[in-house]
Amino acid sequence: MADRILAAVREGREVCAAFYGHPGVFVDPSHDAVTRARAEGFEARMLPGISAEDCLFADLGIDPAEFGCQAFEATSFLFYRREWDPAASLILWQVGVVGDHTLKRREPAPEAVAALRDKLLARYPPQHQVAIYEAATSPFVDSRNEWMPLEDLGEAVFSGISTLFVPAYGRPAFDETVLERLHLLPEEI
Repeated sequence: MADRILAAVREGREVCAAFYGHPGVFVDPSHDAVTRARAEGFEARMLPGISAEDCLFADLGIDPAEFGCQAFEATSFLFYRREWDPAASLILWQVGVVGDHTLKRREPAPEAVAALRDKLLARYPPQHQVAIYEAATSPFVDSRNEWMPLEDLGEAVFSGISTLFVPAYGRPAFDETVLERLHLLPEEI
């Protein structure tokens, strides 16, 4: 894709490439094309687009400012010892191919969804409601907002664009040192 974009640029054309969602999120050709065009002396820039995250907030009625929000690519989250706060919302991107380190699969790796569920169950109760989310890919298709208890995640059906949304659970602990410094009491907040 980047080669095709650059070929048109080198021919002297004014080029605009549009990608599904935000061009800078999970879109390697956009970054590659801009970097290479600039290296060759052409003016190139990336403009923001409406991302799947923006759609998720709107479709699920989520305000990320309410409890905070953290996001990870699902396989990275699964493979590494990631620190996350259950008192803030959690978004796991590309859960439909979780466990695939080869980038060649079109479905989750065997046992990966169960391993992801179990990792999440270490910090959330089994009945905690989670959502499999897929942004609408055209104006004629609705988004997918499928809610289920976390313990049932192993039976869920995913696609290549599935995202897992895990709402905040519990409340964060107050930082007593900061509150004391600001002369505030927890019940005043």
